[in-house]
Amino acid sequence: IRLGRILRQLLPDEGEVAGLLALMLLTDARQETRVCGGELVTLDEQDRSRWDRELIAEGHTLVRECLTRVAQTDTRPGAYQIMAAINAVHTDANEARSTDWSQIVALYDQLMVVAPTPVVALNRAVAIAEIDGPDVALAIVEKLDLSGYHAWHVARAELLRRLGRSSESREAYDAAIAVTDNS
Repeated sequence: IRLGRILRQLLPDEGEVAGLLALMLLTDARQETRVCGGELVTLDEQDRSRWDRELIAEGHTLVRECLTRVAQTDTRPGAYQIMAAINAVHTDANEARSTDWSQIVALYDQLMVVAPTPVVALNRAVAIAEIDGPDVALAIVEKLDLSGYHAWHVARAELLRRLGRSSESREAYDAAIAVTDNS
């Protein structure tokens, strides 16, 4: 973040620099709630009252600045700006259920234009599950060639669990563990 702030001072008109700094701030704002007792805490289970509101405010200011610059210059935002905007939507919700999932999917649609990777498609599918349901998202996830990526298996396992397909869900969680290398 310190280096991001320095870079921002050196390049104040670069949208991607502002986007990167915003992304780092919004991510760091949740740092204290991401792990509890050595276990990862999912975004929907994090204690949002413990998020750093000063970092969130600074990140949101930068995201708004990026949006203004894009509108004024009629340019397309870069990947960092879009990822920062996605994080801004998450950090704007006081509780997980009030997250604006439609806006998040729209932002992932933009990110797919700028950075059309299978991981972005996976994240987009997770957001789609919140709008259109786990069956729609699972159809998208299963088409992605990410079988060596633990998060793909975890997303698949969670969608299967939500569909009541417990044994398949357990197999997917086992597959996630199998492809994770913690050595």
